[in-house]
Amino acid sequence: MRLRGATVLAAAVVVAVSGCSTKAPESGGGGGGGGGEGDVTTDVGIEGTTIRLGVLTDLTGVFAALGQDITNGNQLYWQDNQVCETYDVELDVQDTTYVPQTGVQLYSGMKDNILAMQQTIGSPINTALAPEYEADQIVNFPSAWARTLTEIPGTGVLGATYDVELANGYQYLFDQGLLADGDTVGHIYFEGEYGENGLAGTRAVAEARGLEVVEAQIKSTDQDMSAQVTQFASAGVDAIVLTVAPTQTASAAAVAQASGLDVPILGSNPVFAPGLLQGPTAQWLKDHLYVASPITAWAAQPELLEQYQAAYPNTTPSLGAIFGYAMGDVMNQVLTAACESGDLTREGVTAAFGELADIDTGGLLVPIEGFETGVSPSTQSFVLRPADVPGGAEVVQDAFEGELATDLAG
Repeated sequence: MRLRGATVLAAAVVVAVSGCSTKAPESGGGGGGGGGEGDVTTDVGIEGTTIRLGVLTDLTGVFAALGQDITNGNQLYWQDNQVCETYDVELDVQDTTYVPQTGVQLYSGMKDNILAMQQTIGSPINTALAPEYEADQIVNFPSAWARTLTEIPGTGVLGATYDVELANGYQYLFDQGLLADGDTVGHIYFEGEYGENGLAGTRAVAEARGLEVVEAQIKSTDQDMSAQVTQFASAGVDAIVLTVAPTQTASAAAVAQASGLDVPILGSNPVFAPGLLQGPTAQWLKDHLYVASPITAWAAQPELLEQYQAAYPNTTPSLGAIFGYAMGDVMNQVLTAACESGDLTREGVTAAFGELADIDTGGLLVPIEGFETGVSPSTQSFVLRPADVPGGAEVVQDAFEGELATDLAG
């Protein structure tokens, strides 16, 4: 299902984005570093005053719409920002098609020329690359929120992990009287880290609130949710929960609408894309879908929206673009800290990453406490609903922490 008409970047394209400052560098540039006072030591991924960062995204697979938007956001950020008012940033963008082995191969080709990973999309691909990222001392920001990713050294999950995220979403449904203790929910989830971590959130809530859960595991390539939703209808579910991609969300909504299953749908943040509101289930989704998310809506960022629309006039601005921009901001916080410490080597960047705490992105993302191994970086989530606004979603609940969030966070 094609959700949006953005121009897809070709695989292996290198996108150069330069900053606006003209301040002269104090570094010896792309070699082993300088020895004098004020010099910055560098090694891999820096040539002169240019830093190269890697992007392993999905431009043609199941998360193509999201991957394109996140990458656009990455690019937009680095067009107008520098590191230490000195270094411009180039992004080496590669399309994994959401296939882990492809991601591993593409990383092998770029790793000797990058300082860090600005984006790696998908829990399976991040997991497949975990040994190499650790061995290469790579700081990486995933476009994914699985708990397993918090165990990879140098990998910074930007928001609550999926289990915490869904628990917060359930909290909202309980608080609004849309779900009650002892109710039955049906959960459709991808096999692998993404889906299973979301399911862990459902199971935790079920244990705490006495819910009955009907579980339905699918592959990311499965597109027809008829069997799963029909099973839920037979079980008399009071809500449907999704840890899938927008394609499966569209199918689940269509089947539920056709069968008269008038229940709320709760989703992890990747389940929605604004293109869903161009389909026949648009109104049904507006009436039934709730998305727990680490990302705010465009209404809270009017200046960034104007900037994005000027840069990408032929695209539909999804919330992925906000996330991509915020990823650039957090990466810049890490690189600037390393630069100010005089060490922009991979080791220095990794050290700066480990010291980052109380991360503020100006409201683009939920508050992030820091990156501790095995711990959800945040306990908070926004709740969004589909709406006829830029990005296709509006905030109905500002960032908040549900009753189970702290215990689940680790």
